[in-house]
Amino acid sequence: MLVDVDKIALLVTGGAGFMGSCFIRHLLSRPSFEGKIINYDALTYAGNLANLAGCERDSRYLFCRGDILDAALFEKVLKQHKVQAVVHFAAETHVDRSIHEALSFVRTNSLGTATLLEVLRKCPGVHFHHVSTDEVYGSLGEVGSFHETSPYLPNSPYAASKASSDHLVRAYGETYGLSVTISHAGNNYGPHQYPEKLIPLMILRLIQNKPLPLYGKGNQRRDWLYVEDHARAIEAILRQGEKKEVYNIGAGEEVSNLTLVKMLIEEYSLLQGKDFKEFEKNIVFIADRPGHDFRYAMDTQKIRKRLKWCPRYRLREGIRETLFWYLDNPKWLTHSEDRGYQSFIQSHYGACL
Repeated sequence: MLVDVDKIALLVTGGAGFMGSCFIRHLLSRPSFEGKIINYDALTYAGNLANLAGCERDSRYLFCRGDILDAALFEKVLKQHKVQAVVHFAAETHVDRSIHEALSFVRTNSLGTATLLEVLRKCPGVHFHHVSTDEVYGSLGEVGSFHETSPYLPNSPYAASKASSDHLVRAYGETYGLSVTISHAGNNYGPHQYPEKLIPLMILRLIQNKPLPLYGKGNQRRDWLYVEDHARAIEAILRQGEKKEVYNIGAGEEVSNLTLVKMLIEEYSLLQGKDFKEFEKNIVFIADRPGHDFRYAMDTQKIRKRLKWCPRYRLREGIRETLFWYLDNPKWLTHSEDRGYQSFIQSHYGACL
C-alpha cells in the first residue's frame, strides 16, 4: 500500500475546482474514510466552494484558502495538520486561455508546482501525487495511442506548462528522494465543470438556444473520461500505486468534437421533447485555434492491469448524468456567469456569434 487513504490527513490543492472537488466528495462519501481532507485552494475564477456544499459540516473536511505559490502558508498547513499525502490538482487548465495568457500558466503550473515540491523537501514522508494531462504528449494521427513512456511533445502553452511540472515532479523524486506519482488523464467531463470547457459550454448554450461554436470542422478527436471515474483512479493510485510510477487514465471513449456535440443535442432534445434539428442548426464552425491538436488517445493497460481500475461510465451515460445535473442546478450556472463566463465567451467567440 502506497498510502493508507482511509486513515491519513490528505491535502488537496485546487479542491474547490471541478476535478478536485469531485475527488473530495468521492472520499467523503465513503463511510470507511476516517482521515481528514484539507482543501487548499486560492478560489480563482474556476474555484467554487458551492462545488462542496455540505462538506463544511463534515468533521473530516477543512477548507484553507491559499495560493500554491505561498510556500510559507503551504508549509504551515502541512505541519499543523500533519499531512501525509498531497494530491495536486491546482492548475490553470484551459488551452484557449493559455494562448492569450501564457505566462500565468507558467506561473501557476510550473512555478507553483516547484514551490510545493520545495516545501516537501522539508517534510520527508509526505507522498505527492501530481495530476497531469494527456496533452503533454502532443497530438496523434488517425491511429496509435500514447504510453506512459511516450516522448513529450506539447503544442500549447498549457500543455508545455504541465509538461514542465511533470518533469519537476520526476526530478524531485530522483534528486531528493521525494515520494511521488504522476497521472495523465484524458478529457474530463461531468457535473460542476466551469463552462469554458466544451461540454458544459455546449450544454449552457443549448439551454439558452444560442449558437454552438466548434473549431475548424469539429474533427478533432478526444477520449472522454467521466470525472467520478478519474477520482476513483487517483484513489487507486494512492492505495496501490508504486513510488515514481506514471499512470495513464482514460475511458477509451474516443469521438470527434462534432460527434460529441451531436450526442449532446440528441440527449437534450429527448429530455425537452423537441426536434433534434431545431438545435443542430445552431452548430457554427469557426476559425481553428493555433496549434490545435488533432487527436489524443492513451494506452491504459498499466492502471487497468496493475491497479485493477476500470471506468464505470460509458460516454452516453455520463453525458446524460451531466445534462441532468446542469439542468437541475441553474443557480450554479448563474454563479459561473457572474465569474467571467460571459466576458470569456465574448472575447473568444464574439465575432462569430
